Amino acid sequence: MTSLLRSTALLALLAGPAFAQQADTPTPPAQPESAAPETEAPETPPPGATATEEGSETGVSTEEGPARDAVSPEAQGAEAPAAEAPAAEAQDDSAPEPNAETINVEVPAARPSSDAKVPTPGTGWPSFHGQVSGAKYSPLGQITPENVGDMELAWRVETGDVSDGSGDLPATVWSATPIYANDTLYIGTPFYRVLALDPGTGEEKWSFDSKSTLEALTQPALKNRGVAYWEADDPQEGAACQKIVYLGTMDARLFAMDADTGALCEDFADGGVLDVNQWNTVNDRWPLSLLQPPTIVGDHVIIGWAGNDWDWAEAPPGSVFSVDAQSGELEWTFDTIPEDIRAKTGTANVWTAMSADEERGIVYLPVASPSPNYWGGNRTEDIPYATSTTALDVDTGEVIWSRQWVHHDIWDYDINSAPTLMDITVNGEEIPALMQATKMGFLFVVNRETGEDIWPIEERPVPAGTIEGERYAPTQPFPTIPKPLLDQSRLPDVWKLADLASFGECSELWSKLTYDGMYTAPTTEGEGAGAYPNSAGVVQWGGVGYDPEHQIAVVNLSHVVQYIKLWSREDYEAENGEAGVGESGFHPQTGAPYGMSLKTAMNRWGMPCWEPPFGELMALDMTTGETLWRKPFGMSQRYGFYMPEAWGSPTIGGPAITAGGLIFIGGTMDGMVRAYNLQSGEELWSDLTEAPSVSNPAIYEHDGQEYVAFISGGNSILKPSVGDMISVYRLPL
Repeated sequence: MTSLLRSTALLALLAGPAFAQQADTPTPPAQPESAAPETEAPETPPPGATATEEGSETGVSTEEGPARDAVSPEAQGAEAPAAEAPAAEAQDDSAPEPNAETINVEVPAARPSSDAKVPTPGTGWPSFHGQVSGAKYSPLGQITPENVGDMELAWRVETGDVSDGSGDLPATVWSATPIYANDTLYIGTPFYRVLALDPGTGEEKWSFDSKSTLEALTQPALKNRGVAYWEADDPQEGAACQKIVYLGTMDARLFAMDADTGALCEDFADGGVLDVNQWNTVNDRWPLSLLQPPTIVGDHVIIGWAGNDWDWAEAPPGSVFSVDAQSGELEWTFDTIPEDIRAKTGTANVWTAMSADEERGIVYLPVASPSPNYWGGNRTEDIPYATSTTALDVDTGEVIWSRQWVHHDIWDYDINSAPTLMDITVNGEEIPALMQATKMGFLFVVNRETGEDIWPIEERPVPAGTIEGERYAPTQPFPTIPKPLLDQSRLPDVWKLADLASFGECSELWSKLTYDGMYTAPTTEGEGAGAYPNSAGVVQWGGVGYDPEHQIAVVNLSHVVQYIKLWSREDYEAENGEAGVGESGFHPQTGAPYGMSLKTAMNRWGMPCWEPPFGELMALDMTTGETLWRKPFGMSQRYGFYMPEAWGSPTIGGPAITAGGLIFIGGTMDGMVRAYNLQSGEELWSDLTEAPSVSNPAIYEHDGQEYVAFISGGNSILKPSVGDMISVYRLPL
């Protein structure tokens, strides 16, 4: 970056928005006729550069005093005691005693003890995170810090499945991670097609078109995060569908096709198509959109879904389904919301990837919050599985343990990424662990067999709000190690540059916000409650990467300030605000007494009102929970101009790590894809793609050569840039 360019960029920042703004607001989601919103769309779109991803749906509580330990001592099996930790931060002695009530059931006796390891990574990339453990780790070491600078483009393909929303189709948001299996690279597109490509050349082997409706039924855009792959333990030569690729659609159909030919598997459900919406029988105004590929564990295809929980109080309840991989027959259903209150709320669903410990037969669900997002007066009862990590027996769907990370969630703090499974050594003891990254900027670390703390997780008092009919949880869980990824006790300082450029607009906004820590309740007062961390999250659905050899975890994080305001129905109708990108802007929360608005804290020019950095990349030593390094990550970018690197960029998507000692990651506004030294955090390589690469990369070996694949599809949460580019890199042949 030259000084001239930086100077130009700075001028551009002063002259125009650095983040998404009104003119870029995509078309609001098309809705079924029965789901027409109460209010018509509006005229003053909010700045909304950063909004909630995916049906951020849900959240509730065990307000009476959330369980600190999800498993009762009798049921725990007594392993993995909490490791020694530094003195916890000062606690308020008036804090309610944690509720010892257990949510779990006993760990099945047949389970192996902690000598089992998480699935060993292979040279392929057969699932969304490379492994169902969520580690995003490759044992390949051909590309190293010493030679990564020589890496070059092997091939590049543009699929043509892209829309900027200016024509007849909604905009696309493409966040797929390619799957490498069966000597083929499989990719799902936001037009709900599957491409099977030669991994070394990009040449098409076959393609499949689901001919699904291209309507934004539950989301503001056409979205896809790719496909899932299954194969039989002993595939029969010449028989069809011994290897299957699965593709989900916005209208809740799951397609199963032969991985060799692309032909539908006739024995799967109805001629190769499973109508998941057949199980949508409560509050069914929205289909159960299948935007995230299902999670494959053994012969189980486990299905979560996305919806819309910011427009309506009632929504489909967040059930998770397991079907047989070859027949599509329903095996079990797990319901996250108690039956007696499902009709008046909804979601608490799993809209992102899950993870699994195949050897132990456990699947881990990252569960979102209940509907509607910012008012919970319709769901004051306990919903213990909402905003939780819940471990299920993969064969039966029975609960093994569950930890609720936000009690009575009225902030849309969905658990939005698959937990990362890791075997770690703490104080000399080997522990089968699970790290759950969160929107709040916490990294909760527990024993994945039992759900018990590894480092203490404390219930601390949080403020109550003033909304009539609402229920406020008196405490929330706070981890002591690792430290929070950012300081959630106060709003970031006002950015002087943005404040000066707007003649004090940012300072004035800060003075009108209510903020007493991140659990400040939504309010009708002033400009509302500061939402920091914001509802899109400090960590997004890309989640945490993990190097098992060095026990190092890697995570990218965003710093974004939003503010939430509740509007009485009368005031909401009078204000008549417009929906923005995703969940930002005004939304009716139909069925609730309040509408809501969610805005990003920007000045009139679209400049963030809070101090940079806006995004960082960091690594943690998982034997101690201590930070190894952290640094601003990427460059905020607008109209082709790049901001200083020290400012960093908000990010979407996550990292992939290799045994060669590298981190590969896209995720930033600038459309760059990068490689970093795992040990030092030094940037070693980069390339420019056509749009932000908001997916996780895939790493694979094909014909003896190591490849790194990125998809650059863009996401309107970062900036109004879309793409359809697949870029695959390798060392020179």
